[in-house]
Amino acid sequence: MFLDAKAPHLSSAIPPTLPWKVNEPVQLSEGLTRQGSGLIGTFGQSEELRCVIVVIRHGDRTPKQKVKLKVTEEKLLNLMLKYNGGRPRSETKLKTAVQLQDLLDATRILVPRHRPGHGSDSEAEDLEHAEKLRQVKAVLEEGGHFSGIYRKVQLKPLKWVKVPKSNGEGEEERPVEALMVLKYGGVLTHAGRKQAEELGRYFRNNMYPGEGTGLLRLHSTYRHDLKIYSSDEGRVQMSAAAFAKGLLDLEGQLTPILVSLVSKDSSMLDGLDNASTEMEEAKARLNEVITSGARKIHSNGTSKCPWMTDGAGLPSNASELLPKLVTLTKKVTEQVRLLAMDEDETLMEASPYDVIPQYDQAKALGKTNIDIDRIASGLPCGSEGFLLMYARWRKLERDLYNERKGRFDITQIPDVYDSCKYDLLHNAHLNLEGLDELFKVAQLLADGVIPNEYGINPKQKLKIGSKIARRLLGKILIDLRNTREEALNVAELKSNQDKCFKSTKTEKDDKDSPPKFFINADDTRRSSSTSEISMDPDDDDDKETKYRLDPKYANVKTPERHVRTRLYFTSESHIHSLMNVLRYCNLDESLQGEDSLICQSALERLYKTKELDYMSYIVIRLFENTEVVLEDPKRFRIELTFSRGADLSPLEMNDSKAASLHQEHTLPIMGPERLQEPGSYLTLEKMEKMIRSFAMPAEDFPPPSVPAGFSGYFSKSASVLERLVNLWPFHKNAAPTNGK
Repeated sequence: MFLDAKAPHLSSAIPPTLPWKVNEPVQLSEGLTRQGSGLIGTFGQSEELRCVIVVIRHGDRTPKQKVKLKVTEEKLLNLMLKYNGGRPRSETKLKTAVQLQDLLDATRILVPRHRPGHGSDSEAEDLEHAEKLRQVKAVLEEGGHFSGIYRKVQLKPLKWVKVPKSNGEGEEERPVEALMVLKYGGVLTHAGRKQAEELGRYFRNNMYPGEGTGLLRLHSTYRHDLKIYSSDEGRVQMSAAAFAKGLLDLEGQLTPILVSLVSKDSSMLDGLDNASTEMEEAKARLNEVITSGARKIHSNGTSKCPWMTDGAGLPSNASELLPKLVTLTKKVTEQVRLLAMDEDETLMEASPYDVIPQYDQAKALGKTNIDIDRIASGLPCGSEGFLLMYARWRKLERDLYNERKGRFDITQIPDVYDSCKYDLLHNAHLNLEGLDELFKVAQLLADGVIPNEYGINPKQKLKIGSKIARRLLGKILIDLRNTREEALNVAELKSNQDKCFKSTKTEKDDKDSPPKFFINADDTRRSSSTSEISMDPDDDDDKETKYRLDPKYANVKTPERHVRTRLYFTSESHIHSLMNVLRYCNLDESLQGEDSLICQSALERLYKTKELDYMSYIVIRLFENTEVVLEDPKRFRIELTFSRGADLSPLEMNDSKAASLHQEHTLPIMGPERLQEPGSYLTLEKMEKMIRSFAMPAEDFPPPSVPAGFSGYFSKSASVLERLVNLWPFHKNAAPTNGK
C-alpha cells in the first residue's frame, strides 16, 4: 500500500505475484553479456533460491603506471619535510589536492625548459632524471585538477647528513636524497562503467528466479538482504557502484550510489602480502622454465589432466618468443615517440604556468561516453596525451629487457599485454604499425605467465590461493551458514504454525478465540534476529535495527520468502586465488580421496581459459528444497558458475554485434559456465567440508567497523516508514514490528 501511494508508476509495473519457481532455462538478456557453455537459473519445482554470493573483478581500466626516481632537489626535500612533520627519516604520502598542487609547483620550476641535444655534455643519468621529472609534471597536470583516487606520490628518504640547527644549538639530521614513487593510471574507463552497469542489469533479469521486475519486487518489499563490498582501489569501487546501478535499476551519478551502498573492506579484498614469499618463488621458477627452455621438469600430469604439470599453459617456444616481443615493443615505442615529440613541441611554446582547461571529474573515475572530438583530432582516447603514452611504452621497453645485463624480465609480460589490449581497443584510430602482431605474441606468453604467477603447479596454486583469499573464503562460509540457519528457523516456525492452525480447526469450543499461530509472530521475529546475529560479523554494523517485511502488512503472497545477496568486488588476484581453491581443494592432505568441487569437463575448460578478464565473476547460489526434511543435508544445494568476463580479443570481430561494440571501445562479457555436471548435487555440507580448512574461522574476524556510508539502501527510509505505521489507527493494538 505504501508503494501504491508513493510510487504508483512502479506499483503498476510490479506483478502482484512472483513466478518464482521455473523449469525453463533463462534466456540471456540483450547487451554486453554473451552465452557461455552452460545455462543457469534452472532448478526444481520444490527449490527456492536463498542466497546469491558473487565475487567480481573490476571493469575495463587504463594501464596502471609507476614512475620511480631519486631526487636531491631542495624544493622536493623541503616538501617531504613539510608533510611528514619535519621528521627526516619518515616517508610522506601525497594524495590530497593541496599536496599534489605543491608538488606540481615545485616540479614545474625544476623541469628544464629545453631538452639538451645529442652533442651536449650532459650525463645520461641527468637526461633520464629530467625526462622522469617531465613525466611527473605531465601526470600531475593531466586533466587540470587532482583526484587522489588515481594519483598518489610517495617520498621516502634515503640519505641524511648532520647540519647545525638554525638557532645554533647543536646539530640535526636533514635528508639529502629521497626516492619519489608516483603511481597513476588504472582508472575505470567508459567501457568499464558500461560493462559493470550492463552486467548488473543482466544479473537482475537472469540470476534471480522470476522475470523482469522479480528482484526489484523483492527489494522493494524488504525481502532482499543486499550488501556490497569493495576493495580500496578507485576502479573497483566505481565498478561496484555501476553494477549496483544496473542491478537495482537506479538513476543518477555513481558517487551517491557508491557512498550509500558500497562498503570498503581492503583487508578482505586487497593485498598480496600474505603470499608474497610464495609468489616470488613461483615467479622465479616460472622465469627459469621460460628463459632456459626447460619444459615441465616436474610432471605429475597425464594426457587427461595436463594442468597438473609445472608451468601448465606456457607455450613450448616461450624462450623464442621473448626476443620477438622485445623487437616489436621497440617498434611500437618508436612510433609513439614521434607522436609525443610533435605534442611536446606544441607544449613548449606555451608558458608552464598557463591554466589548463578543466574537465568533468567523471573522466578520472570512468567516463560514460567516448570523447569523439579527441579521436577525430587524432589524439589518444581518454585523458592520456602522447607524452604519457610514450612514457608508458618507453618504460615497458626498458624494463622488459636489460640490454646491459642481457636479461629478460618476464614479470613485464602481463603489462605489455595489458598496454597492447588497451591501445588496440581504445587507440585503434592511431594505426600503430605492428601493434596487432605484438598483441598476438604478448597474448601467447601472458596466457601462460598470468595463471602461473599464482602458483607454478596445482599444490602451489592452492597454497597461494588459500593465503590470499583466506578472509574472503571465511566470509563466504559465514554468509552460507547464516542463510541456512535463517531458512531452517523460518521453516520450523512455519511448520509449528501450520500445526497450531490445524489444531484450532478441530477445537470447536474455541471458535471465539484468535488462532494460536498469530501469537507466534514475535517468536518469528526473535528467531530471525537470533540467526542474523549468530555468525555474520557485518550484520551487527553500527548496531542498527534490521528491517524486514512484517507479514501483517504485506501485500504479497509469500512474505516469508527472503533472499540474501552478497557482492564482493575485487581485483584479478583474488579471482584467480578463489578459483584455484575451488579447483584444487581436494589436493589437501586432509581431503585425500575426495572428489574436486569442480567436474572434469569444467577443469578442462578452466585449463583452456587462460585469462579471467575484466568483469569475470564466480557465482555461488544456495537453494533450499522445501520438500526435504530439515535434518537432511540434501535440503540445501550449492550451484557454482563462473564467467571469463570480457575475454575476447580486440582483433576478433566475427559478427555485427561484436563489431558494433568494438566501435564503442567495449568488449562483450562472456556468459556464465557451469562448474558442475548437469544433474549433479553439491550439498552445502560438502562445500563447507572442502573449503573450511582454507577459510578464516568466524571467531577470528575482527569486530565490525563503523561504515562510512549507509549500511543499506533502505536503512533510513525504513525508519521513517516504521514511524508512520506506528501512528496509524489499525496498528495501535498490534504487536510491535521493529525487531532485528
